[in-house]
Amino acid sequence: MPPAASVARKWGSKLLPPVAAFVIFIGGWELAGGLLGIPAYLLPKPSDIVRAAVENAGNLGVSVFTTLSEAIIGFLFSIVFGVLGAVLLASSKTVEKAVFPYAIVLQTIPIVAIAPIIVIWVGAGANAIVIISFLIGFFPMLSNTLIGLNSTDTNLKNLFFLYNASKFQTMWKLRLPAALPYIVAGLKISCTLAVIGAIVGEYIAGIGGGKGGLGYAITVAATRLQTPYLFACGLSASIMGIGFYLIVNYFSRAMLSSWHESEMRTR
Repeated sequence: MPPAASVARKWGSKLLPPVAAFVIFIGGWELAGGLLGIPAYLLPKPSDIVRAAVENAGNLGVSVFTTLSEAIIGFLFSIVFGVLGAVLLASSKTVEKAVFPYAIVLQTIPIVAIAPIIVIWVGAGANAIVIISFLIGFFPMLSNTLIGLNSTDTNLKNLFFLYNASKFQTMWKLRLPAALPYIVAGLKISCTLAVIGAIVGEYIAGIGGGKGGLGYAITVAATRLQTPYLFACGLSASIMGIGFYLIVNYFSRAMLSSWHESEMRTR
């Protein structure tokens, strides 16, 4: 079989089942909505959702861009502080035992209980939303990175010790590279949580008007019973999270595919 035909057949076998399921689901939903005559404000048909998205494309685009910007900044902060915090904890067992329980406590407190305090401290708006997004995505980065740093092969650590490597050299040249698969796992979790955190933050600390994000748009659509637009906002948030995940997954393959079994391609 020619290589092009082989590739086409391979991709066809991967894409055909989910595409067929999607077409059947959307077609069945559209047909059922039309036959049963369900009002759009209760359960809109897919065509109603698409129409609402097109009619409100300008506002929807601004909302998506606002939420995306907040989620990206919160995600980047979670990466920086999560990895640095894990390195600090992994450098000393005493520090880890003293500090890590409080990180767990912070994670277990509902964000809706912390958000009003954040608003009081920094005010409503983008700053508070970024902090909320960061807090939700921080713990997966911290815990996964810490697990990776603590899982470094003991024999390799002993080898570095025999060669009189400093703690910094051991951390930078051995423990961090060995923890990379765990860091990537944390990235995959944190990237989607950052989007959720941004939308939740917009519910509590967001601003309205032309600068409101998806959280504000969802709130307004719900109060006005604009259910098709509500679905459009929800689907936009979902697509944003999927896109975020795919980008992180791409970097994961780029970093690990040449040496780690989790991303190595099998024939």
